[in-house]
Amino acid sequence: MIDSVAPFAKRAALISVVVACMMTSASNAAAGAAQQEDWCKRLTVRLPGITAAACQNSALMPTGAVSLKGFPILARRIPAAKNGRDDSKPIRVLLLGGIHGDELTAAAIVFRWLQFMQAPAAQQFEWNVVPVVNPDGLLSPRPKRVNANGVDLNRNFPTPGWQQDAPRYWVKATHSDPRRFPGKAALSEPETRWLNEEMDRFQPQVIISVHAPFGILDFDGPAPAPTRFGRLLFNGVGVYPGSLGNYSGRHKNIPVITIELPNALAMPPDAEVQRIWQDMLTWIRRNVPKQDMAMNKRPVSAAR
Repeated sequence: MIDSVAPFAKRAALISVVVACMMTSASNAAAGAAQQEDWCKRLTVRLPGITAAACQNSALMPTGAVSLKGFPILARRIPAAKNGRDDSKPIRVLLLGGIHGDELTAAAIVFRWLQFMQAPAAQQFEWNVVPVVNPDGLLSPRPKRVNANGVDLNRNFPTPGWQQDAPRYWVKATHSDPRRFPGKAALSEPETRWLNEEMDRFQPQVIISVHAPFGILDFDGPAPAPTRFGRLLFNGVGVYPGSLGNYSGRHKNIPVITIELPNALAMPPDAEVQRIWQDMLTWIRRNVPKQDMAMNKRPVSAAR
């Protein structure tokens, strides 16, 4: 009798464990969905033209890094579509928005572009998309350029000679403008430390960084500069100590396109959002070599 009952007892215990695991998993999923809903509600209050539902549908996930105030840095990795006719690895694109928290459109347009990622033109690339690099600046009672420490994240990257050049530039060129404070040391901020580490992990072959409100394109790095995306024309704005363009494009030799939208608060028309996107994809396809070509030479092509 004992022998006949034992297997049933073991099966019952196993079923109980499985049910408990399923309930825990469902509970964790519900908690994760609720947390994502909260994050999206807080972000989209500030983002022109982006609804909380659109934010949730973007499938962003916490990276494990958080801002100074504890808001997660959200990102989405999107693999390239498989192509059996091409043995080379797809171009890896790092797409960034919201490095400056008061440039609301710079984050919003990245959310819009996430809706275009299933189109064939985008699926040929591997993406790492981070719409809001500076959540504390965006979510401040009044959105501000700097992070919670008062540091301009786009002056905090470790360009050569940063310790001498960045403070000197801040004092002499900006007259100690608090909106452009580079920090007390390169990579002093959790947001820039994470992004620097993420660049090492992802190994992008091109970086797209969206800003506002100058209404131009800027470019740094070893590739032909784009001439125009939509109505935005190329007009180099200079090189700054600690900027991402200087650090990645000139120091690490990873091309950086800086898209400066014409308005920090009002989104471009839908047709312009689409046109900038399409021109950007065309430029990447024509001017950024795939991995198997990078060891030799970059293709000669006309920049767009």
